[in-house]
Amino acid sequence: MNGGEIIAKVLQKQGVNFLFTLCGGHISPIFVAAEKLGIRVIDTRHEVNAVFAADAVSRLTGVPGVATVTAGPGLTNTITAVKNAYLAQSPLILLGGAAATMLKGRGSLQDIDQMSMMKPNVKWAATISQVKEIVPTLEKAFAIAREGVPGPVFIECPIDTLYGEELVRGWYGAKGKDEPAKNMQDRIVQWYINRHAKNLFAGKENVNFNTPPIKVKYPTHSGGQVDKVASAIKAAKKPVMLIGSGAMMNPKKSAELAAAVSKLGIPVYLSGMGRGLLGKENALQMRHNRKDAIKESDLIILAGVPNDFRLDYGNHIGHRRFVSINRSREDLNKNKTPSIGILADPQEFLIALSAKFQGNYGTWIEALRARDNKREGNINEQAAAPMANGINPIQLFRSLDPALSENTILIADGGDFVATSAYTLKPRAPLSWLDPGVFGTLGVGAGFALGAKLVFPDKDVWIIYGDGSAGYSLMEYDTFVRHKLPVISLIGNDACWSQIARDQVDFLKSDTAMNLAYSDYQDIGKAFGADGIKVKDLDAFNAAVIEAQTKSRAGTPYIINAIIGKTDFRKGSISV
Repeated sequence: MNGGEIIAKVLQKQGVNFLFTLCGGHISPIFVAAEKLGIRVIDTRHEVNAVFAADAVSRLTGVPGVATVTAGPGLTNTITAVKNAYLAQSPLILLGGAAATMLKGRGSLQDIDQMSMMKPNVKWAATISQVKEIVPTLEKAFAIAREGVPGPVFIECPIDTLYGEELVRGWYGAKGKDEPAKNMQDRIVQWYINRHAKNLFAGKENVNFNTPPIKVKYPTHSGGQVDKVASAIKAAKKPVMLIGSGAMMNPKKSAELAAAVSKLGIPVYLSGMGRGLLGKENALQMRHNRKDAIKESDLIILAGVPNDFRLDYGNHIGHRRFVSINRSREDLNKNKTPSIGILADPQEFLIALSAKFQGNYGTWIEALRARDNKREGNINEQAAAPMANGINPIQLFRSLDPALSENTILIADGGDFVATSAYTLKPRAPLSWLDPGVFGTLGVGAGFALGAKLVFPDKDVWIIYGDGSAGYSLMEYDTFVRHKLPVISLIGNDACWSQIARDQVDFLKSDTAMNLAYSDYQDIGKAFGADGIKVKDLDAFNAAVIEAQTKSRAGTPYIINAIIGKTDFRKGSISV
């Protein structure tokens, strides 16, 4: 077996079903061998989208997604997606090609110091120097990616560790015993080359795929901690709970978590991967005025939610009593020390807590619900406001939401338009909303959609794009068509980087670098065999939604390019 075949065998053993890549000679043995073993290989048009796709698979399945990219620029192209996964605490494995072990630092093609570049952006990075190291290195990589606080891992795979020994020796120019050296210098060179090749392939015949799996470790709670939090909740009259991505690290337990939250009976705000946890409608879930609810609460529970900019660095909580449950010690204490801090998996903790406590906060919930309903009424008024040019974006989402099927996954990729959707669209179920996370990365759309459609082929996968963010990955419509992955994209086209422009124009009195064009983005999809339409009014949009769903379910990817007007719905929302 060559090194690529060994890697593919390990991926298969780890339960990897998909391998994302953009081809390169450094890494060809990996994806060729993977395909032969039945792993579906998806080749993207940009390496960053291969990693975004792997990230989505990780979030939706709990099995680290895997991407493999070629050396040098192939790897540098992934940095944004890798860092996004790191900050989103998403486990994935990135396999990067590299120059031959014997040629590193000697000016070979695409040879750079990859390890120094990757180490600050991943949980762990390792380079393979011998073929026999592949199996233990990859097994360790999968364990590290999932243990503790999950995150990405990088494994550097030099080209000569992936191809067959005979071919590599030919590249080296290693001579056999029947090919005598011409002179002393030639003899020394050949001795060095043969010695290096012998060491590179030493022990490859004894590769063992049957080692027991490495147990994944992460901090766990105690029974005493559960009792302590249960007592605190019992003493509270107005508790409120915030559940974020940190409570969704085991997707297989999402339904169990939803049941636990319902049993606890505490009003809850959902964010990140937590969106959709309680379905489209749930009496406990509040969507608006979170800051006000926190200020009126006598106990706040943060489950997988740090006190970062989203909670004004802890200022929303102020001096109020709060519980924090988090796998990350850093996030647990970020900017504010909790009254009760639990270094443990939030998901498992809440499930255990629900066995000890069941609350009933009817009056408190009614007060929050009344305020939620008032805000919904205000949004409806804003949705009804006429637009001079294009569709009112709030009205657009108000119209889209009831048209979405119960089997819908929403991918959020954008600024102003996407943030508006977060106020108005209602994810249908756990694992039905994916956004970049705390890094706020634009460009996740196509990669996340690739991963989501592969994991859930029978669901409608919608990318909610701003016209700015769409520019990062619309080329992947070629990938959707080639691999028969019928994704739907909705582009909110106001010919502007609106989220930035709104404040820039106010603060700096300039729209420099803010303006785009009302471009025919739908034609990009058509160029690759997808379909799409540009719409300028609500009736046309509603018809396009029906057509998009019909065509995508029949196998054709689709783009709705919706011309929208400008609103002040999110004025003053820029985060710093």
